[in-house]
Amino acid sequence: MKENLFEKFDPKQNISEDLKTTLVNFTEMVGDTSELVVKHAKIAGCNACIITAEGLINTMTISTLIYHPLTTLTTEHVDSEPLEPSELMEKVQSRLIAVEQNQAKTYEKLSLFFMSGFACILIDGVDYAIAVGVQGFSTRGVQRPLIHDNIRGSCEAFCEVLRFNISLVRRRIRSPNFVTKISTIGEYSKTDIAVCYFKDKVDPEMLKEVEERLEKIPISMILESGYVEPFLQDEGNSLFTQVGITDRPDSLAAKLYDGRIAVMVEGTPYVLFLPLLFTEHFQTVDDYTGLNIFTGFVRIVKYFAFLMCVLLPGFFVAATNFHPELFPPNILFNIINSEQKTPFTILAEAVIVIVIFKVMREAGLRLPSVVGHAVSIVGGLVLGDIVISVGLISAPIVLVVAFSVIASFIVPDLYPTIAVLRFGFVLAGGLFGLFGITALGVAVLFKVCSMSAYGVPYMAPLTPFTLRGMRDYFVRLDWYKLVKKDVNLNRMTGVSK
Repeated sequence: MKENLFEKFDPKQNISEDLKTTLVNFTEMVGDTSELVVKHAKIAGCNACIITAEGLINTMTISTLIYHPLTTLTTEHVDSEPLEPSELMEKVQSRLIAVEQNQAKTYEKLSLFFMSGFACILIDGVDYAIAVGVQGFSTRGVQRPLIHDNIRGSCEAFCEVLRFNISLVRRRIRSPNFVTKISTIGEYSKTDIAVCYFKDKVDPEMLKEVEERLEKIPISMILESGYVEPFLQDEGNSLFTQVGITDRPDSLAAKLYDGRIAVMVEGTPYVLFLPLLFTEHFQTVDDYTGLNIFTGFVRIVKYFAFLMCVLLPGFFVAATNFHPELFPPNILFNIINSEQKTPFTILAEAVIVIVIFKVMREAGLRLPSVVGHAVSIVGGLVLGDIVISVGLISAPIVLVVAFSVIASFIVPDLYPTIAVLRFGFVLAGGLFGLFGITALGVAVLFKVCSMSAYGVPYMAPLTPFTLRGMRDYFVRLDWYKLVKKDVNLNRMTGVSK
């Protein structure tokens, strides 16, 4: 087995004053990587080198910020005696005017800056390096939001570059109270994350707990915010998440103003914010840009759709098997005729249809967009019509499950939760009737009412009840009433400190 290079070289040791020793140790640490570029030079009579990573830097930027100032510095001292290395390094730092300029005193820091697209300047006789930000890798530009699109308002969405995402929020929050703290997590990925908050609105205890949880994340490779999300919520609360996700800078700015904390992860356009309340799943940007009467009506429809997509298939199965007297005679007669033609029970049919819809959804998501539309055509027109025509599945159960699936798309953030609850209520209704649905419904209600994240109740401000918070729950009052007094998340009833 090949010997691990880190076992015979400690990356946390300080950089050597001898330039050759430093280069040998650094090359040994990063291995035989092809993107390592080392340019040797003589600056004002002293030996030096510039270390960069090919593909991560902008050639125009490095020429303007580094090569030109260093060439000018060398020309000024061409006829004078060589400067002392420490004195030369101080002059180099004063000449380089860059947005990002840092010192690297250990090989580990030097490696981190190298792999982050910095140009690292080393001078013989100096035991530290100067890292200058000259990043120039390709990135995706600003596009429309993918998961939270809108009719009216900003059409900007986050991208994969952390500092650019911070700038999108900063453009909307020009307050000195808005704070961002950038750190690095992941032993191997060395992923940059940013914690954002309003220092005059955030709860200090909540902030301290979030920072401690981020420091203790045991994953070595952080590639997406989904890797971080489970460690920011309490263990065991996987059905209803306590951490929100958004790809909109304007929505995030509003969340931060309410006293929440945002966690941005390098390499993903989806930003985490916490804590998340249940009612926020039903709120959109358009709720605050349109007429409050219309948006209030739409929000009530969303709550109704949520209940229907969770309970309707289970209620239909329970009523058909155990409580047929709940149906009007004409509808009951049609259901009986349809069921007599199928070989399966109503419970088995419901499970089969739910699985079929789930398969079609996954196929449509994973296929390229060019052919993804064919899945809906084949599934909706061909497959659905044939299974009813040949008598494998009855038409009523297809209609009920189809309506439930369509209604679940109204609340996209809750889709995974709805899919699990729908299946659970179908099994409870098919096996135990309305008693099973009632028992499971009470258990779920007790669960969500008992949940809290960082001391904030999940169902607030409904339970515990906060009158002022109800101004924006089932309906939204007009702006004249909303602006009278802000509702801070950390000052609602039931919040434990």
